[in-house]
Amino acid sequence: MLNKVKSFASGFFMLHALWLLGTYLINDRLIPSPLVVYANMDGEFLFNMIGHVGHSLWRLFLGLAISIVLGLVLGLLMAQSRLIGKLLNPLIYFTYPIPKMAFLPVVMVLLGLGNPTAIAMIVLIVVFQIIINVRDGINSIPQELYHTLLVLGATKWQLFKEVTLPAALSQMLSSARVALGTATAILFITETHGTRHGMGFYIMNAANRLDYVAMFSGIIIKSLVAFILFLAIDALEAILLKWQK
Repeated sequence: MLNKVKSFASGFFMLHALWLLGTYLINDRLIPSPLVVYANMDGEFLFNMIGHVGHSLWRLFLGLAISIVLGLVLGLLMAQSRLIGKLLNPLIYFTYPIPKMAFLPVVMVLLGLGNPTAIAMIVLIVVFQIIINVRDGINSIPQELYHTLLVLGATKWQLFKEVTLPAALSQMLSSARVALGTATAILFITETHGTRHGMGFYIMNAANRLDYVAMFSGIIIKSLVAFILFLAIDALEAILLKWQK
């Protein structure tokens, strides 16, 4: 994790150096200097952002939690049961390639504006990635490993606990790490429709008011929050998957 923090810090300074250079070369108010943007991040700004960040985190956590539970359970069932696999595989293969954002108007009509739509869209897009990765991760376990452990006297519960579940958790966390970027992007889009709270709303509202300093300030906060969540998944992986080390 320390290496990732160092990489983030290096990328952070490189990006800001390019940003600062770009502001001098372009010299346009549409791209304010990072010095001006950070000067705008005073106590009042941070106090106002706490509410927007809180609303976004609530939607994101709930959407990811539902996706992880559904994805883990359905992935396990599809890998462990031939009948369930035969029933769900055609549905998964048919619906997975469909661009889920096309259903945003439908979800908005069914669930209305605000939290339900934002959470539902996150689940709709993320859950398929987790289902497929969990199912494929379990199916990739060599059957000889199960046979060997059965010969040594392992019970079915022990096989599930010590072999199947760790493999499923590994794939689930890998999917969650990848899905985090997708989820934050979807959240940004949904927060610009029918809500007055959230980081996406703050950024787009600032852009509509032509307040580009506030807009870039919101983008920076949103990026920092996403990176912290990324590190949180790494920390959770280190706790749940110690065996990988």
